[in-house]
Amino acid sequence: MNKDRVEGKFDQVAGKVKQGVGETVGNQKLANKGAAEQIKGAAKETWGNAKDTANVVREDNRARAKAEADNLKYRSENKAHDVRDRATTTAQNIKNRVNEKLDNVKREHRA
Repeated sequence: MNKDRVEGKFDQVAGKVKQGVGETVGNQKLANKGAAEQIKGAAKETWGNAKDTANVVREDNRARAKAEADNLKYRSENKAHDVRDRATTTAQNIKNRVNEKLDNVKREHRA
């Protein structure tokens, strides 16, 4: 709960008291001030709720973004590993084929 929500609730209570006292003693100006203070308090409390909601959404978005970044990092590291593995396997296979052909050439020349 943030400061605006607390102040808003306090303003509403104080306004309700002022309105009640004003109505009890027949002071319309005090009753109106009390009503205005309640409205101000309700607006302030609503503003506090909006700020709290924005903070929750921001934190949730940060957590989701971090999770997505972690996931992308994991996937890219796995993909990089696969690419390296294929590249080294391909190089090994090419080396073996070339060496086999070179061995064939050597045999043909010795025979």
